[in-house]
Amino acid sequence: MNTIHKIILTFFVASSVAVCLAQTPSGAPQIRRVVTSVDSAGKAVVLFDDKVEMSSHRSPNPAGDMWVTQQYPLNFSDKDDWAKTKVGVSPGKNGTLFRIVDFVPTTEKIERLPLDTMMKVVGDNVPKRGMAPRHSMMHRTRTLDYALVLSGEIDMLLDDTEVHLKEGDVVVQQASNHAWVNRGSKNARVAFILMDSQEP
Repeated sequence: MNTIHKIILTFFVASSVAVCLAQTPSGAPQIRRVVTSVDSAGKAVVLFDDKVEMSSHRSPNPAGDMWVTQQYPLNFSDKDDWAKTKVGVSPGKNGTLFRIVDFVPTTEKIERLPLDTMMKVVGDNVPKRGMAPRHSMMHRTRTLDYALVLSGEIDMLLDDTEVHLKEGDVVVQQASNHAWVNRGSKNARVAFILMDSQEP
């Protein structure tokens, strides 16, 4: 079993997450998160059963961070802190990030944003190797990303191509330029697991 598979296996052994759609009274979407652990007697227990509110403070698309780890391999000694750790677009050094994003239908305003909009949001974690962005939502991160389309349809733009994705499709993104653009009329929900990597 290689290191990447060990990271993912450890991540999912550490936390079993149930996802469902809910909304706050204000209309903001929420994700129910159920996280398991093992107590001092060796019994499997629920560590958290709560809701994560999705917000759109980094982009037009509401997102919620389900779980964050800050080291590899994991030791499970600071479980309570993992649910509260705040990160940017990417996890920290040797970390992982489980995030769910609702991609809203694109608008003229989004399409007219400066081409480096999301690259600026990523900041210092942008890998050196790569071309200039061709869309305002285009960016790259120094991570290996697993993506699963949970609902809806979305286009993944690359440097000179694009791929149309539907519910159930998966993507393995290897530190390359990409933009998620929803050209439909309904939100597209995508789950992501991002893992810190070496400079590509």
